[in-house]
Amino acid sequence: MRFNRILLSATLVVVALVVQVSILSRLQLPGAVPDLMLLVVLALAFTYGHVGGALIGFGAGLLADLAPPADHAAGRYALVLCVIGYLAGLAKPEKGQMRSALGPMTAVVAAAVGSTLLYAAVGALVGDTAARHVGLGSLLFTAAAYDLLLAPFTIPLVMWLARRAENDPLAGTENNKSTGGSDVTASWLASGTGLRIGGQRGGLWVKAARNRAARAGRIKGVRRL
Repeated sequence: MRFNRILLSATLVVVALVVQVSILSRLQLPGAVPDLMLLVVLALAFTYGHVGGALIGFGAGLLADLAPPADHAAGRYALVLCVIGYLAGLAKPEKGQMRSALGPMTAVVAAAVGSTLLYAAVGALVGDTAARHVGLGSLLFTAAAYDLLLAPFTIPLVMWLARRAENDPLAGTENNKSTGGSDVTASWLASGTGLRIGGQRGGLWVKAARNRAARAGRIKGVRRL
């Protein structure tokens, strides 16, 4: 991954984690909690593809696993977001821009339901039965509803930032390598033309000065007569 991708992804993941822990998890909403981390991973996967989505998902999930007040085994959410990021990256559009809102909204619902089921399945493997006490059906419905309400304010913004980060000014140097010779030639021609123009201007200035001196001499000679 490019440095600008890594920097932007890390910044967005950290901001999403801070908002998730400090605000969203304290809203005391019924059922699930709005998953801002999931939406950020989805948006970046839509832009960077399945490889970038898997890597970003794993890093974001591992950070969420280690951040307090995490009460589950480390690596559990990393596995979930890694799988979700990979699958979402497979739906990456050709030019990184969604033509309609139907596709992203469908992906959000599928990701919310899939991440909840996968998280519960991994929890069942490690002996965590918290989902049974809350009710899996309620978790699925509320997770999809909350993420669907939050997605229009998150996914377009993250994708826009990701596309802006792709327009790296340093990347233009690679595209200009093929035209570097013509640019250098043009600069040399321009400098050469400038020198010639400067020499012509200097010569014209000297000629004009000589003409003025000759006219002054003639005028003085006439006055003496």
